Amino acid sequence: MSATIQTIIQTTPLDNVGIVPNLEGIPEGTTLEKGLVARQHIPMGHKIALNDIPTGAAIIRYGETIGLASALIQAGEWVDHTRMLLPEAPRLEDISLDISPKSIPEPLEGYTFQGFKNPDGSVGTKNVLAIATSVQCVGGLAQYVEKKIRQELLPKYPNVDDVVALNHSYGCGIAIDAPAAMVPIRTLQNIIHNPNFGGEVMMIGLGCEKLRPERLMAETSDSGQGHILYLQDEAFQGFAGMVAGIMEMAEAHLQKLNRRQRETCPASDLVVGMQCGGSDAFSGLTGNPASGFAADLIVRAGGTVMFSEVTEVRDACHLLAARAIDADVAKALLEEMRWYDEYLTLGQADRSANPTPGNKLGGLSNVVEKALGSIAKSGRSPIVDVLKPGEKIRRKGLNFVATPASDFVCGTLQLAAGMNVHVFITGRGTPYGLSMVPVIKVSSNSKLGNRWFDLIDFDAGPIAFGEKSIEEMGWELFHLILEVASGRTQVACDKLGIHNELVLFNPGPLT
Repeated sequence: MSATIQTIIQTTPLDNVGIVPNLEGIPEGTTLEKGLVARQHIPMGHKIALNDIPTGAAIIRYGETIGLASALIQAGEWVDHTRMLLPEAPRLEDISLDISPKSIPEPLEGYTFQGFKNPDGSVGTKNVLAIATSVQCVGGLAQYVEKKIRQELLPKYPNVDDVVALNHSYGCGIAIDAPAAMVPIRTLQNIIHNPNFGGEVMMIGLGCEKLRPERLMAETSDSGQGHILYLQDEAFQGFAGMVAGIMEMAEAHLQKLNRRQRETCPASDLVVGMQCGGSDAFSGLTGNPASGFAADLIVRAGGTVMFSEVTEVRDACHLLAARAIDADVAKALLEEMRWYDEYLTLGQADRSANPTPGNKLGGLSNVVEKALGSIAKSGRSPIVDVLKPGEKIRRKGLNFVATPASDFVCGTLQLAAGMNVHVFITGRGTPYGLSMVPVIKVSSNSKLGNRWFDLIDFDAGPIAFGEKSIEEMGWELFHLILEVASGRTQVACDKLGIHNELVLFNPGPLT
């Protein structure tokens, strides 16, 4: 006898597919709501046709066309990526710049966290000594002294949370004056101003590199004086001499960082980066909407939220442009979409390169479906500004920070933009973490949350079964962000010491 399932998730009344929430999927022959019968086994997170979909007809989820049926799909059949054709992307020139006035959301007052105030007005959520590098050649030595400082010096400075080498694969063998070189250069320039470093960044250079440390430190108050050390300096005798020089410089910075104390700061000082990786079909139903609700709360509190990943919002850019605060912001958003279209064309690629095999196993059939779920993490607030890759936040509120979809490149660029807390939503699972900022890992389904109980900080899975609402979980995540920002709750990747390297976005040529 077939079992009856009570829930198939239909995101809007317009949808002609539903999502299977059951952890084990549904077996062939299962009778569903409204008399629908599953014609085959359909895995968790995957789509079932709610009615017959003729060849060439639109497959609709989120109230939008996510694909075209490649052949007749009967009601009750499994609708996966093999059953649909990719529709055309929205034509940028057809998207209206006639932006309607935006209502101002009700302010949210009285929420605070304990942060580290900086002279430039920014606020840190960690107190970290950063060892910046001007060229990849010094990366090995930077890693060596990072470990040495952590073992020998940090115990003397209890107010300093960590030391991190900001290594990268750039700095020489590059066309330093090519227009696209500005992307990695300004990224490195802005990362050293991340609020969690407190202005006490030290720079290790080699001496013969194209990218000069002085250029990276140009905006420091003393033009890098006392912050830069060159390994080729003839004053150093051997490796031991270099290490001793770096340790001496590090101690001077640690003494200053150790004087930083947490103080009560308004929630308006939060700069939260929203990102998703290893997404599944639940991401757009649970983790992303809950994060989006929390994002709206932060904006209402006067804070700053950024979302990114150009290729994973490109197919929903018509929806985002309508949320721009004015026509100039909408135009800037579309310009970033156009720039990336041209970048992909130059590399003989297109948007069909996304999603990944793992995304498809999790029920995401194509990049259109992925994009419609991805934008949910931006909430509903107006978009107040658009940043090019590597630029720094200029305005409080919701910002679109243009980045590739790669987790590590996106995280690096959001660091450069100035985030002090990272929210990372995943459905398939990834041990992604950053040492520079706390990374709150959100699972989109409880199957992952329970299996990765010591890697996930917040499980949004209960939303799928109606156990909790998006609003309830959004408020819970908002409070967790405040706790993490205050240093009262430690995120899983910091407990476990799982931290990834930075990855620069370098669209420029190598020489």
